Amino acid sequence: MSRARALVVDDEADIRELVAITLARMDVEARCAADLAEARALAGAEPFDLCLTDMRLPDGSGIDLVRHLQRTRPDLPAAVITAYGDVESAVEALKAGAFDFVSKPVDLGVLRRLVETALRLRERRAPGRLHLVGDSPPMRRLRAMIAKLARSQAPVYISGESGTGKELVARMIHEQGPRAAGPFVPVNCGAIPAELMESELFGHVKGAFTGAAADKEGLFQAAEGGTLFLDEIAELPPHMQVKLLRAIQEKAVRPVGAAREVPVDVRILSATHKDLAALVQAGEFRQDLYYRINVIELAVPPLRARREDIPALAEHFLARIAAAHGGEPPRLGAAALEALMRYPFPGNVRELENILERACTLCEGDEIRPEDLQLPEDGGSGAFEAPEAVPEEGLETYLDRIERETILKALEETRWNRTQAAKRLGISFRALRYRLKKLGLDG
Repeated sequence: MSRARALVVDDEADIRELVAITLARMDVEARCAADLAEARALAGAEPFDLCLTDMRLPDGSGIDLVRHLQRTRPDLPAAVITAYGDVESAVEALKAGAFDFVSKPVDLGVLRRLVETALRLRERRAPGRLHLVGDSPPMRRLRAMIAKLARSQAPVYISGESGTGKELVARMIHEQGPRAAGPFVPVNCGAIPAELMESELFGHVKGAFTGAAADKEGLFQAAEGGTLFLDEIAELPPHMQVKLLRAIQEKAVRPVGAAREVPVDVRILSATHKDLAALVQAGEFRQDLYYRINVIELAVPPLRARREDIPALAEHFLARIAAAHGGEPPRLGAAALEALMRYPFPGNVRELENILERACTLCEGDEIRPEDLQLPEDGGSGAFEAPEAVPEEGLETYLDRIERETILKALEETRWNRTQAAKRLGISFRALRYRLKKLGLDG
């Protein structure tokens, strides 16, 4: 691969020289411009792999150059050098299409990591193993946006209803970007107890609190060089919203009990099924953090907005279910498919998968019928009567335990005659065999 070339734009000669020297040590050739006009001329006349521009220029701004490059050189990553603490300008630059930003005084370590990440965009990548099923217009638009956002380092807020596949979208942004070789660390913010959240995210040092017997890295450090996906970010308690904002702005975290901050190089993606803007209006989510994580919003469409994808999704899930449990997948009958096409899917793609897994268990032959789907007559919008106490073990574990206990009781009462046990449970022998395998009881 030929030597990389960078366009450096700054009206201060000493800054241009500092950046050029740093790039030379990385074997990157630098071409310098002192103002917007000269930068535009160079960008139009010569090939570059990266552009670094100051925010303030004598005849315009770095954002003007970013917008110009977005129109004329959309494949050229452009990073902006901002004044210390100028968060608004950094966010504006990212929204305009900047690859990333670095604050003055320029930390050379941060600058090197930025350059390394940007130059990885030159590398040819094999197609990702992850993909979105469906060829509807909303999905084609979503795939195009994922490919575009993968080239940036801007924080992305992924919005959408529960079950639409927000984590899959986040993984695809990571997989298609320059951080693909780094870790992808998903975090469910709603699953971490509030008192442990700071330690989990930022780590702690030995002796920081009772039980801290050794230093422990946090999830930010675990995601070094990769992507940190903050799912259900709306569940962050107020004190952690403040700390997260600082970590994103300073690109550094302070482990619990530590005297100094530790620099981190991570890309932040976040998601929630809640309306974050409404939570900001209600005073339940910090406005400054909202603007910082919501530099770019990527909306994942609900399944009812792309019904033409249901047949392909159904085929995909049936094949996956069959592969997981052995055997050939049952065929989805025309009447069953018609019933699915009419159903509103309040639980979206995840609900479709669950419906088909249940149907595979219940169908007697090799074709799934409408009755095997067991679709709610009220379209899935009926009232749900909650149990008196929410199980601490989690819903999936709780349901598996109840199912296991019920099946074992039926087997014991029939002296482990599976045919009789299936009759007692009111299910087919095939359904019982499937459930025994699923629960690890088929040995």
